[in-house]
Amino acid sequence: MGIARIGVIAAAVLAWVPVASAQNVPTFTRDVAPIFYSKCVECHRPTMFAPMSLVTFDQARPWARSIRQRVAARTMPPWGADPAHGVFKNDPRLSDREVETILAWVDAGAPRGNAADLPAAPVFAEGWSIGQPDVVFTMTEDYAIPATGVVGYQYLRLPTNITEDKWIQAIEIKPQARAHVHHVLAYTQPTGSPLNQNGALGPGSIGGVTPNKPGVVFEPGVGRLLAANSDIVLQMHYTTNGEATTDRTQVGIVFAKAPPRLQQRGGSIIQPRFVIPAGAPAHEVRGSRVLAADTLITSFTPHMHVRGKSMIYIATFPDGTKETLLSVPNYDFNWQISYELAKPRLFPKGTQIEVIAHFDNSPANRFNPDSTKDVRWGDQTWEEMMIGFWGTVVERTPAPSQQNRH
Repeated sequence: MGIARIGVIAAAVLAWVPVASAQNVPTFTRDVAPIFYSKCVECHRPTMFAPMSLVTFDQARPWARSIRQRVAARTMPPWGADPAHGVFKNDPRLSDREVETILAWVDAGAPRGNAADLPAAPVFAEGWSIGQPDVVFTMTEDYAIPATGVVGYQYLRLPTNITEDKWIQAIEIKPQARAHVHHVLAYTQPTGSPLNQNGALGPGSIGGVTPNKPGVVFEPGVGRLLAANSDIVLQMHYTTNGEATTDRTQVGIVFAKAPPRLQQRGGSIIQPRFVIPAGAPAHEVRGSRVLAADTLITSFTPHMHVRGKSMIYIATFPDGTKETLLSVPNYDFNWQISYELAKPRLFPKGTQIEVIAHFDNSPANRFNPDSTKDVRWGDQTWEEMMIGFWGTVVERTPAPSQQNRH
């Protein structure tokens, strides 16, 4: 073969290689945006609580290296359940292929791509994760949060002025001072009745908000009752962070178009009797409960504070067999996730549900405010809690206002 011909072939090969490589490089418009739209932008969009928006290329591109780091470490999207136990419908984890696509995009310089390849962005109601609410209830006045000190639980009433029973299809609680709110629990009680500070986890409970869970949408045919002539009471847990501010929390509700067949309820295992020794790296606390009736469980929600390390739910059935229902080996207080079962599951009467929690009160826990002190149950984040919540659904019963008509 002549030298000239070899040169022509070599030039052709060299010219071809970059073209082929360029075709294989992921772009934002063609490859990355569809992943962000399906897994990320529910939180990472304007007016929501995530620190940056990932809806457009110009919004996402400055964060490319940070995105790569979090995606490679599998810390985004946040999820704590061990995949060996349970299947959950709200599992947001990226597939191996999606992870590889994002990493390759960043490594290639995070190219934009062709505008024609960009799919339509999801449409959201501005500022709401549940869609546009039918009604928004707002605190009647601002609550002043000091810069320092301890703020005890506040119980604030929101008049509804609703004169007929309504069923909640979706609810979202939106604090104005989100950086100062540890949690909010909402419940109802009759208008004009004395304030009941023990109703947050009772039958009048209608919803709550934790750092990563702004709203809840119930399955079709499932709802919570907002009874006629009742007020909403907010159990507000404010925390100070060195900056004084004010808060005026809102509650947005989407009503069901018809009374649901099933009513959303809940249960829990609470173990308040514990002492976590100073310096202990994995102190164990257990609690259990035997189901008094057949129970249709829909979700599990572990709750601890900053020393929480892991939590596991174990069922012992009446025939003696055991099953791990949920294992969260690396609990993260910043992401208090409700793990929603892919299918609601019926647990027979007599089933024992056991919750086993571990707490890290050692200096190795970077979130630990003081590893030199024993820790007991308490409301504040530097104290601890051990609660294994679960969600249930039951056949809808007539509302009190309906029962009173007979």
